[in-house]
Amino acid sequence: MGSKFEKLTKLRESLRETNHDFRASTQLFSSLDVAKIDRDMDLAGRGRERGEANQPPKSAKNLDDVEHAIIERVEDEKKASYHTLEDSLQLLGGRLAGLDFEEQFGLIRQANAASVSDFKASVAVGLDELHGLRRALNDAEKEHVWFKEKHGLIRAARVQHGAAHIFRLSLLLFLFLIETAMNGNFLAKGNEQGFFGGILEAAAFSFINIGAALLLAVFCARLVTHRSLFVKLVGAISILFYVALAVTINLALAHYREVSGSLADGAGTEVIHNMLANPAGPMDVKSWLLFAIGLMFSIFAFIDGWFVFDPYPGYAGVENRLVAKREDYIDRKKELIEELRDVRDDHSEKVEEIVKELGSRRREHRAIIDHRSRLLALFGQHQDQLERACNQLLSKYREANIQARTEPAPKHFGAPYKLDRIKPYVSGDGEWSESDIGASIREAQDELNGQVRLIGQECERGIEQYRDLDKLHPDGVNV
Repeated sequence: MGSKFEKLTKLRESLRETNHDFRASTQLFSSLDVAKIDRDMDLAGRGRERGEANQPPKSAKNLDDVEHAIIERVEDEKKASYHTLEDSLQLLGGRLAGLDFEEQFGLIRQANAASVSDFKASVAVGLDELHGLRRALNDAEKEHVWFKEKHGLIRAARVQHGAAHIFRLSLLLFLFLIETAMNGNFLAKGNEQGFFGGILEAAAFSFINIGAALLLAVFCARLVTHRSLFVKLVGAISILFYVALAVTINLALAHYREVSGSLADGAGTEVIHNMLANPAGPMDVKSWLLFAIGLMFSIFAFIDGWFVFDPYPGYAGVENRLVAKREDYIDRKKELIEELRDVRDDHSEKVEEIVKELGSRRREHRAIIDHRSRLLALFGQHQDQLERACNQLLSKYREANIQARTEPAPKHFGAPYKLDRIKPYVSGDGEWSESDIGASIREAQDELNGQVRLIGQECERGIEQYRDLDKLHPDGVNV
């Protein structure tokens, strides 16, 4: 039936292709290494150096260069982390957009609308084909009934099939080979080529002897069973002709054996002369044995040929045509029913895969949303860590500075640093909520399951339509 449910197949492939195989990872924000920054910036040394010079002065209200450098280092880390967060949020947004539930649910509705139509089209194509086969069978049935009525036949036709037919053909071949071998042994006596020449001559006689019996039995003698008196007469004459021909052929073979033993040339002419002058002339018992064997094999071939087909002429042909049309119709109907069931099962398998893919896509959506929430929370925690790290670095510098001073330190040395936090913005426009996705998936599953039931009903209806074709011809042969 070809590729069915094209839209459903495309939907299944679409769900497979757009699955990003999302794997959550939150290893994005590394903690600031306070000890390393302390060593790189030599905060204690610079603090002592500036403290010995009483810098910054007691009256200073702004941060000095070292403090600015510490804060700038921390701010740079915050900006870098925020850029990383933005990249991750953009990637997650792209993955959410790739799930494209709106398009998938639209494709499901389109596939549902097309699936029943596709299946009905398959049923219609099968019905058209079966109609043709059923009409051909009906014609064969009518011919069969007409033939039986015309010829007054009540019995069933005797038709050979399979092993029985092969056995009859094998018997004919066996008769030919046995007669050839036996006659060859008798005729080898007077042949210049010995046994090989005798076999060739015997094969020629056997071919004519058995072939003539077979042809007359199949095409002529069976006419004796015909309803028409004239045809019966032709059949009876054919049987008499066969008897005369079989006797003549085998008697000629007996004469040929005796003549060929005494004459090197002209044996054929001598056989004809002897047959005309004295048909019962052979004196050798072996010649009469050759005659009897040939006649017996000819009779066997005649009987076998008589039963190769039905004894009534033409009846076997009518029966064979009816049987062939019936088998064509029944076999094709079985194939079409199996094809309908295969298509139904294929549809069910595709629907099951689509439902599984929708569930997988829903889990992926939940994982992306959860991962995004964790990233936002981690970024907030990361900013807290940056603030603590900044205050630790400032404390190392300020403590070393205070210990080395001879004058009081500025008042701002006692104030902790407050990091200006970035609040990431995530737009939820166009995003599906978990509840909306769950409700839509359940609705899609209900539609798909309903479609499976409809396809099953159409399958059973199609099978019934195939079977109902037999009811169009109630008087025909029961198939």
